[in-house]
Amino acid sequence: MTRSAAKLPVAVMTALVLTMTLADCAKVRDSRLNPFNWFGRSRAAQTQTALAPNEAADGRRLIQQVTALEVTKTNYGAIVQAKGLPPTQGWWKAELKADNRGKPDENGVVTYRFLVFQPPGPTPVSTVQSRELTAAAFLSTVDLESISQIVVQGEMNSRSSGR
Repeated sequence: MTRSAAKLPVAVMTALVLTMTLADCAKVRDSRLNPFNWFGRSRAAQTQTALAPNEAADGRRLIQQVTALEVTKTNYGAIVQAKGLPPTQGWWKAELKADNRGKPDENGVVTYRFLVFQPPGPTPVSTVQSRELTAAAFLSTVDLESISQIVVQGEMNSRSSGR
């Protein structure tokens, strides 16, 4: 060891080691080990629903079209947020209702049905922006451990996001 290296203060050596350690964080940030990379962009698919006349037990119906699905990470889990488009204005009380009590199936897929109440009478169609509805659900960190894919079903399509 040279004299100049021996004279370096401990603080400088600590800063150098810390800098080298943090340089490797970029690799972890982009890896699949990072829980913030678990769910990406959603993909659209055709729906195959088990609802017979497209109605839930409480009279709600599946939203006509699921237009967006986003899974946002939080400190305690993730928020699943879906946007949907009914055929006309006036649809209300949007909810993401989990199948199987929110537990994933044997493939690690948790499925939500995007349910809404139909307006009581005829309503105008109007613009897409005026008809769009949003619903959300929370998944805890414990729940996320066994989930590999999240699916939100509508009447005409579904959207999914997976790791």
